[in-house]
Amino acid sequence: MSGKLVVVGTPIGNLEDFSPRAARALAEADFIAAEDTRVTRKLLSRFNIRRPLVCYFDHNKYRRGEAICERMENGETCALVSDAGMPAISDPGELLVAQCAERGIPVCVVPGPSAVVSALAVSGLPTGRFTFEGFLSVNKKNRREHLDGLKTERRTMVFYEAPHKLAATLADLLAALGDRRVAVVRELTKIHEEVVRTTLAEAAARYADGSARGEFVLVVEGAPYRAAPQAPEETAETVARNYIAQGFSASEAAKKAAAETGRRKNEIYRALSRKKG
Repeated sequence: MSGKLVVVGTPIGNLEDFSPRAARALAEADFIAAEDTRVTRKLLSRFNIRRPLVCYFDHNKYRRGEAICERMENGETCALVSDAGMPAISDPGELLVAQCAERGIPVCVVPGPSAVVSALAVSGLPTGRFTFEGFLSVNKKNRREHLDGLKTERRTMVFYEAPHKLAATLADLLAALGDRRVAVVRELTKIHEEVVRTTLAEAAARYADGSARGEFVLVVEGAPYRAAPQAPEETAETVARNYIAQGFSASEAAKKAAAETGRRKNEIYRALSRKKG
């Protein structure tokens, strides 16, 4: 009889955000896999929950994950928690969920606070489409490649950053992406919560002295939309005539030329008709 994994979201700062369902999930689990057992013990103590804890973090996740899966395959229920927020999102728990998927162990989720979505919601930037980029690599080559790949990203981008690396990250974002709107969101849900809506240039100057404190989420505006330049009508007409020479009808040729050149199909078709007339 197989057990299951329950992914439980925990508060990102304010313990009042801990849901009754999350508390019940932890209380009913056979054991809890925690990134830092000291942090989780404080949460459990606050809600009078007493369950066995297993340390599960980045440096032991492969070996410990196998042991946790074996316990679940023997019928136990494991609750997975991170230090804060949703486990498995920019978090070692990602591997444990994948291991469960490979072994056919059921996984369910108890949603909780998310710094990504919370920062996005208060950013004042477009939220219809966004991409979560996590922490930028400290390796210069990987960091540069990551940022180069985002230069034409049109969706709003969300990054995590630690205070001691904030100044360098803002400078690198400005150099790679140009001056864009940004929301610098600090200490979400905590007593010193702050949202600074500004530009990358102004933010880089504001935090350049390295005095930033707290945990940060950066919400950066996507690349501006630039319409593809339309080809001259003669060029579109030439493309269409090449298709006609291949045996396509004038209508089919105009449609294909329109897709390649950005011109309107009707304009190309009329040009072909005028020449034919």
